[in-house]
Amino acid sequence: MRLTLFVSSALVLSISGPLVAQEWIEFASRDDRFTCNFPEQPKVTQTTYLSQHEANLPARIYSATQGQSRYSVTVVDYTQAQRILTEKAKSCPAGAEPCQGGPGDEGHWKADIRGAIDYASWQLMKRDAKLTLFVWGAVDMVEGRQLQLTNNADKSRTFAGIFMHENKLYIIEGTVPPGYPEPGLFQQSLGWLDENGIGLRYQTYYNNNYPPPPRLNRTGRPGQGRIDAPGAVLNPGK
Repeated sequence: MRLTLFVSSALVLSISGPLVAQEWIEFASRDDRFTCNFPEQPKVTQTTYLSQHEANLPARIYSATQGQSRYSVTVVDYTQAQRILTEKAKSCPAGAEPCQGGPGDEGHWKADIRGAIDYASWQLMKRDAKLTLFVWGAVDMVEGRQLQLTNNADKSRTFAGIFMHENKLYIIEGTVPPGYPEPGLFQQSLGWLDENGIGLRYQTYYNNNYPPPPRLNRTGRPGQGRIDAPGAVLNPGK
């Protein structure tokens, strides 16, 4: 069971030295409908993400640090893929099928969305690091992938998760220095918000390419994601 949203958690680490206490917050974004633990209020950066079929999609990066450890959630808005790639296909040379796509799938926007998780996974795999884990995973019944990269250039380790929900791609990365424990408080805290800002969980596995399954009824016990909780830490400006 998840704890009610926005209650700060105390993380105590012992790493070859004295105990160090760090207050974490449970952050929620109304814009991108997710919640996640961060060691501090994350910085929000507007950016773009080049998809497999070369659509420059709007994206946000939510990032925070704790000493040498780095945490981020990148949210890519694939709801814009159809518009961008359909428009792009209009300028393709005649007969250039790989660029044009087909009727109803101009610019291959459907393939772009369906392959988003695998393409994002491949981008991580191409990094100058050793891939030590690549498995299927799920967060609150939303399907995705989990990866671990070791021996980064600075000897750090990266623990990543990639999920697709309502045509938005979520890439979470927790990177810790050599000898540090896995960033479990960060990894395991990702959750989804519904249109009312309530923590969302499905009754069976959700795959972005198919109609969504029924949701659990959380009106009586909102749980994680309740945006009206005292001390709520929300995305700035919302």
